[in-house]
Order: sequence, then C-alpha cells, then structure tokens
Amino acid sequence: MSNVRHMPRDQADNDDFTRVPPQDIEAEQAVLGGMLLARDAIADATRILTPSELYRPAHETIFIAIVDVDAKGEPADVVTITAELTKRGQLQRIGGAAYLHQLLQAVPTSAHVEHYAEIVHEHAVRRRIVEAATRITQWGYDGSGDIDDLLTSSRKEIETATAVRGAAQPTHLAGALLDWDPFYATDFGSVELLPGKLLAPGQQITIVGDGKAGKSLLVQEWLWRMATGQAFLGDRPQPAIPLLYVDAENGHQDIQERFLSYGAGPGRMGLMSYASFPPIRPLDTAGGGADLLAMVHETEAQLVCLDTVSRFISGPENDSDTWLSLYRHTLLPLKRAGIASVRLDHMGKDHERGARGSSAKTQDVDHVWELRSQGGGTVVLKRTHTRTGIGPDSFVLVRQSQKDGDHYRPGCTRHVLMEYEHIEEAAEGSVEWLMGRIDDLGLPNDAGNPRTIAALAHAGIKIGKDKIAAAVRNRKNRDNLGSPETFPETFPEGVPGERSPGTPAESTKPQVKRSPGTSGERSPTPPSPPSPPLREGKGEGSPATDTPDTPLCTVCSTPLTGYRLDRGYDTHLACDPETGSHPNTPQDDANAPHDAA
Repeated sequence: MSNVRHMPRDQADNDDFTRVPPQDIEAEQAVLGGMLLARDAIADATRILTPSELYRPAHETIFIAIVDVDAKGEPADVVTITAELTKRGQLQRIGGAAYLHQLLQAVPTSAHVEHYAEIVHEHAVRRRIVEAATRITQWGYDGSGDIDDLLTSSRKEIETATAVRGAAQPTHLAGALLDWDPFYATDFGSVELLPGKLLAPGQQITIVGDGKAGKSLLVQEWLWRMATGQAFLGDRPQPAIPLLYVDAENGHQDIQERFLSYGAGPGRMGLMSYASFPPIRPLDTAGGGADLLAMVHETEAQLVCLDTVSRFISGPENDSDTWLSLYRHTLLPLKRAGIASVRLDHMGKDHERGARGSSAKTQDVDHVWELRSQGGGTVVLKRTHTRTGIGPDSFVLVRQSQKDGDHYRPGCTRHVLMEYEHIEEAAEGSVEWLMGRIDDLGLPNDAGNPRTIAALAHAGIKIGKDKIAAAVRNRKNRDNLGSPETFPETFPEGVPGERSPGTPAESTKPQVKRSPGTSGERSPTPPSPPSPPLREGKGEGSPATDTPDTPLCTVCSTPLTGYRLDRGYDTHLACDPETGSHPNTPQDDANAPHDAA
C-alpha cells in the first residue's frame, strides 16, 4: 500500500461526504422525556414542533404516540406509551421500553421543554434549507434552459423550506383565530358548487360503492372534465380547476383506455395531474401527510382525489384511530388550506351500514355519496350523510359507451343524467331496446326467460336468446335498489310491492325503473292479436265452432254421414220433415237403390 496517499484526518472531516444534516439528538430526547413527565410539556412541544421535524424516525414515532394518547384524554406516561406502541407493533422499532426510560433520564427538567423544542425546530429549518439548496444545485444551469424558470423554482424551494413558524409569521394557533369583520362579510350561501354539484370548494367527500360498480369510471371522467373546464351532469361549464388524482388502484393500461374513451388524450388533459402508485408514506402518519402536501404544493392543486383511500393507510381499517390519524395528519391540513378532497371507498358487506371499516370514516367528511349500479347502464348516486345540505341529494345517471371489438371507442364514454331523450338513443336490436319492448308488453321486472320468450314470440319480435337472457337479467336487477328508506327515489309512491316494477298501468313510473335505450312512449309495434278460443275438452272456455268439411243436415245442422251422405240426401232419416223416412229419390243419383233405414 506504499502507492496510496492517505488523506489528512482534519481534511476528511471537513469534506461534504462526511457531513450530517443539522440535528440535535440530545434536544430531541429532552423534548420527548419532558412530554412523558408532564402534560403541560406536551402542549408546549406541539405548539412549536410537528412530528416530521424530529430527525430520528424513532423519535417521530414516539412523538406521535404521545400526542395521540393525550388527545384521547389518557395519561401519556411511560406505561401507557409502552402499551400504545406495543399495540401498534412499533415498540421494538424505537428501541423497546428501555429507551422510553432512557428518555426520562435525558431531560434535565420538564419546565424547559419549550426551549428544547425551539432548538429542535431551528435544526429542522436548517435541514430543509440544505435540502432545498441541494436540489437547486442538482438542477444547475448550463445555459440551455430558462434562467427565469430556474430562479422561480429556486424561490419556491426556499419559500417551502422556510415556510414555518417564525417571528414574522403568525403561529398555527394565532392563524386559526377568526377575523370577525371579513368573516361576516363573506356570503357563504352564495358559494358556487364545483362542476357536477357533488361538493363545494374546500369540502371533503367520500364516494362509496361495491367493487366494479364503476366508482373510478365516474370520478375520473368527472375530474377530467373539471380540469378541462367542461360541463358535467347537466351543470354549466366553469373555469378549469387544477387538481391531483392519486391512484393506487388502476393500472396504466386501464387509465389510458379510460381517458381516451372520455375524449382525453395528448394536449387534452387540462390542469389535471395524475400520480399513479406514488411512493408516498401512509397518509395516517405525519410523514405521509407531509408527502401528499408536498405533491399538492408542487401541482398547485385545489382538489385531491384518493383512489382508493384504504390503499393509503397503514393502520387497521376497522380501528377508529386509523381514520382519526388520517384526518389529523392529512385531511385536516388540506381542509385548513382550503383544498377539497374526494375519497373513493369500498362498500361493506352490510350495504345498509355503508362503507366497510370503522364508522369514524364518515365523521370528518362533508358528504358521503353511495353509488349503486342498477344494470343496463343505470347508476344511482345517493347522498347518505351531509354536514351542510348544500346541493342535490341524489342523481340517476346513465353510463353510455360504445365498443369496437375489445376496446372502447374514443370519446364515446360519458355519464349523463337520466332523461327520456337519452333513453331513446338505444339502437334497435340492442339489449336496452329489447328491454323497452318487454316493458311495452306489460311484463313485470321479475319475469323469467320462458315467459319473456313466449311473450316476444307471440308479439312477433324475433331476437337471439342471449340478448333475451341479458334483458331479463337487467330487468330483474332493477329491483336491487336498496331499501325504500335508503333509496326512496327508486321506488314508486306508495307501498313498494303493490305493483310490479315495469307494469305500464302506472302513470308516474320513476325514471330509474327504465333501462337506457327504452322509450318513454308506447312502442309503435301493433297490438298482439287476441288468443284463439280454447278447444272443447282442453281446459276452460267455450267449445270451438270449427267449420266442418262435410255437408250438414238441413234440419239439425249436424254433419251427414254414411249412406245418406253418399246418396245425396240433405237430411238424416229421422229428420225428414214430411215422411219421417228417406225421400223416394235421391238428389244426385236417380238410379241409386232405396235402402231401408
């Protein structure tokens, strides 16, 4: 190794690759130890620090656990925090219960926790500035780009790094105080709903539905039209809105085909940013909330969609603490910033209870919308929970599309409000058209295949059995509308069940009962001919009066048979009105022999 030149120790210590980010582990330990000793210290620390500002991940985990336990009104001491971390499966990650006791020994006095927190906070600010400067240096400027773009990006990085509590900015507590004059000068009743009228700016909603019910299909089209300034569900067009769609559910092939079918494509995405399977931390953690807020800041989004929300959490879905943490770390900061959010969620096994998992899911949102597919392209969107009551409570939609082989035609997929002019667009011979013809024949929705086939044959409507089976299945699905209490708009007025859905005698049939493609008017098909009378001896009814092929007796009007028919007589022997016997001569054959009766 004589040809190796050793680097001086002091020079190596000063090089960039040996530097560590600004941090103070002892100050962090003192903060956590003080929080474990006194509840007042928890308030002092949370007033200055956020969990993500602690350098060690283990310290961030302990900080979150202390705050969560304190928020439930329980004492946040070594015993309770040990139990809480054990329940979460995080105790060994932070060094076990022994490390919690070590934190108690690291704090000189809990009265100085606020001072220790300020030290940790200052180091966190310096780390963010270093990270921002590093990214700016990595971008560089080689003369090929726009210097203004580089300076603008650099300014944003520095503003993001220093956008923390300071003397020149209000604290998070002071910023929450209402300024009464502008507050009462704001007309909240005049706030215009976003396109589609499902939510207002800054509101948070959940859309719940069964798997494969078409939640993503509906929301993707809705948000794309919102980002491109188009109308949706009969609403007038509004200025385009920047938004962020965060997707951990759909593959790239499905995303591309769907957006092309809506009419989207290169140069036609508007202000929509789409994150597919982003590597963000769970959103029920402080780190995950920070990741999402960074993406929102980068895209300048005014609305965020999570598809599906259960893909972005780390805690148990049935545990209310999971959803409380999601709100605290992610949804609350979004709402505070006036950013709207849409969460897609799966329906539970019991549809009457809504989304699966803890009931805490619905406690923080402004509206809960339940989506149900009724078959035949009909979709019902019903608002089951609302905080404000603003906007419509239900929509009955038609999902229209056209397929070319195995793919959907570009620009031919859309969701529209159920109206009769849309219903009339079904092509003759389609399943929807056939459902309308069956409706016109007066068959109830629960009519099976044999009965439907017989009715169509009697009416002279010829169509394949596969389409008949599909029409029968879709008409039966019309009855899967939930309870009258949950979805009253899908039931006729009066007691459900008094008249089978689809019976034409109802003068006010609800629109949802008719599948897309059926007509609101009666079919131009001529009425079916009356059934022929039953034949004698076959069930009930009058005997048949067929016209016979043999001559009838002119007296009793029954057929002539035997020799009297062969010889040309027009009466039976006993019916001869003059002699009571056969005439002397036959009508046609004068030489015929006269036989005795």
